[in-house]
Amino acid sequence: MVAAAILVTGVASAQDLRTAALPADPAEAFASVAGKTTAPMGWVGFCKENPADCDVTALEAREVRLTPAVWRLLVAVNTKVNRSITPETDEDHWGIAERWNYPDDGRGDCEDFALVKRRALMEAGLPRQALLMTVVRDNMGEGHAVLTVVTNRGELILDNKRSRILSWDKTGFAFIKRQSAESPNTWVSLGEPMPATATAAH
Repeated sequence: MVAAAILVTGVASAQDLRTAALPADPAEAFASVAGKTTAPMGWVGFCKENPADCDVTALEAREVRLTPAVWRLLVAVNTKVNRSITPETDEDHWGIAERWNYPDDGRGDCEDFALVKRRALMEAGLPRQALLMTVVRDNMGEGHAVLTVVTNRGELILDNKRSRILSWDKTGFAFIKRQSAESPNTWVSLGEPMPATATAAH
């Protein structure tokens, strides 16, 4: 499985890690949360297929202390997953518009990249409450999913379309909704309210 491979085979190349400096503090460290909203249908379907990942107890919100070691871990996981999975839309992969799942066959859409990064980071010891599945509109205005990592230095975005990890406010994305820190099954709107039907397309 991809997540296991990340933890067993090591990390990204030495060159990747030598150039992975800690990010500067963002201008706006944390995205604005506007209140509860509906979970994406893809997450609902994911929970039906993977109940153990969703039948969890709500926990107090936590953030990750962004030490150099944690930063290297984030860079390694982001790089390894992005290189290990072949991008493929849900329509081409499964013949349906939206399906969130682990890309264990080596092919997946944006949300599948984010899911396996989330799993790998939890297996590496980072708290679930700081690893939030997030739906955005990308620079082309299309639905997209990324992983938000909440740290003491702001919120960082792990994205299958970029090798670099950026602060949320440097991505150029319009942030729509994400998991709450307390429970992965509770979702919250971000910024201005957006249509609840927004999906993650890529």
